[in-house]
Amino acid sequence: MTEKTEAEKTQIMKEEVEEPSIKYRGWKAMPYVIGNETFEKLGTLGTSSNLLVYLTTVFHMQSVTATTLLQVFNGTTNLAPVFGAFLSDTFFGRYWTLGVASVSSLLGMLILTLTAAISSLHPPQCHNGQHCLTPTRTQLAVILSSFLFLIIGAGGIRPCNLAFGADQFDPKTDSGRKGIASFFNWYYFTFTFAMMISATVIIYVQTDVSWTLGLAIPTVLMFFSCAVFFVGTRIYVRVKPEGSPFTSIAQVFVAAIRKRRLAYPDDPRGSLFNPPCKNSLNSKLPKTDQFRFIEKAAILATTDELNPDGSATNPWLLCTLQQVEEVKCLLRIMPIWSAGILYSVATFTNSSYVVFSALQSNRHIFNTSFEIPAGSFTVFSMLALSIWIPIYDQIIVPKLQRVTKKGGGITLLQRIGVGILMSIIGMIVAALVEQRRRSFANSRISGDISSMSSLWLVPQLTIIGISEGFSMIGQVEFYYKQFPENMRSGAGSLVFLGGAAGNYLSGLIITVIHRATGGDGKRNWLDEDLNKGRLDYFYFLIAVIGGMNFMYFIACARWYRYKNSDTEMEISLEEKKTNDALV
Repeated sequence: MTEKTEAEKTQIMKEEVEEPSIKYRGWKAMPYVIGNETFEKLGTLGTSSNLLVYLTTVFHMQSVTATTLLQVFNGTTNLAPVFGAFLSDTFFGRYWTLGVASVSSLLGMLILTLTAAISSLHPPQCHNGQHCLTPTRTQLAVILSSFLFLIIGAGGIRPCNLAFGADQFDPKTDSGRKGIASFFNWYYFTFTFAMMISATVIIYVQTDVSWTLGLAIPTVLMFFSCAVFFVGTRIYVRVKPEGSPFTSIAQVFVAAIRKRRLAYPDDPRGSLFNPPCKNSLNSKLPKTDQFRFIEKAAILATTDELNPDGSATNPWLLCTLQQVEEVKCLLRIMPIWSAGILYSVATFTNSSYVVFSALQSNRHIFNTSFEIPAGSFTVFSMLALSIWIPIYDQIIVPKLQRVTKKGGGITLLQRIGVGILMSIIGMIVAALVEQRRRSFANSRISGDISSMSSLWLVPQLTIIGISEGFSMIGQVEFYYKQFPENMRSGAGSLVFLGGAAGNYLSGLIITVIHRATGGDGKRNWLDEDLNKGRLDYFYFLIAVIGGMNFMYFIACARWYRYKNSDTEMEISLEEKKTNDALV
């Protein structure tokens, strides 16, 4: 009997140590992964940034209607990755989810191109003084169907592309871990560079040459995105899905509620159900002291029964300590994530209204006849981010590492906090610039267009761009490292879920301000004519909200404890103490 028990223990140890042979290609797979993402962004997001102009000029929608529609479209596009992550982690895996989503995006771009190419799919052109016809139900249905395919595509690509790229590096080697950290920075560099090209060249073709040609080019680029992705199939590392992680989460809460009347054991380490993890993708997590109320789900009561292999007979009554700790990881992340929602409000607000500010500014370059397209001004924030990322990754991080002795120079939460603080500064600068633009328009010339050069909008866009280099990239890496391994597609979707919430919240704030400041002879802050409104007040309000959010984030960061595994310590005790003193 004793020999059998020893043999069983030996077999269990072998199962934990032995893993299928996986050949990680690392950077060799990146041309295909990043190529897919780069072409996809050239094809979809670049066009999305100019949809406001397309809807108002070609489909003759009012600016408020078009802005609201795009807020809903962008919010839904950011919400879809949650469902894409669930399908990826539960059923299909990241490879097939990315493949199907890429094809869906291609179909969406193709339909959108047809709305411009076929005259019956958009309202007839109208000239000055003519009454512009609004789109018919059929025309609306066609363009909304293109939006639907684009949403499905974003739902699969956004949560999986980053995680799929990180899957190509071996997380158990030092070079692999460094590759993952560097991958996040360079991923955003190529992503932003693609967006910058799209926001200049493609938008110029769309607005000044031809909408048909300007939409056809991104469609062709989206085709290349699909082709590049499938060409790299033979060298990809494909992590198999382990079933729904949400079932395990639900089991922990159900078991904790059912055992809520049990007394917490005096010696929890010996009384909690903590069998060895066999054939699991997730690393073994040590016990932590936060959220002790859900630890009752792992109390091994006298009435609990175990299977011959050591697993619980009823997982809805008894959960492992590993399951409990994985749920704790998610609960700790949620306050940090909520702070990211209000951060995104500032970036979305600035990117939306900077277009309208540009339209009522002098967009001529050095008194020439050439005008910068209003929709292209977001390129300045992308340019700032593209320049900043290699400087940060290659120059600043190594110098910070020598001083702080930390892997990334500063902790991930410190990086996120710096980004939030810079977004507040960006909104204050935006308010001051808007005051200057409005003053020039109302006192120095007659007409709607201010004599102030639109290049004054560049500083605020630069600050916002660099803030994304800190906060957005920091959030992506933070979620990827702090989520359980079998939910990393979900980690990728969390940034976009926060973006969706930020889009909806931004739309709500705009609606409330529009209604609260108008009527009864009062000046509407967000008047159609910015010269009659007070957009600067609105920017100051967003800055105040951002300031309160920053204080909330500091409190959450001081409370947070990083995930540590038995196989890979992701942050040292010294870094924890440093994180407690975030600023």
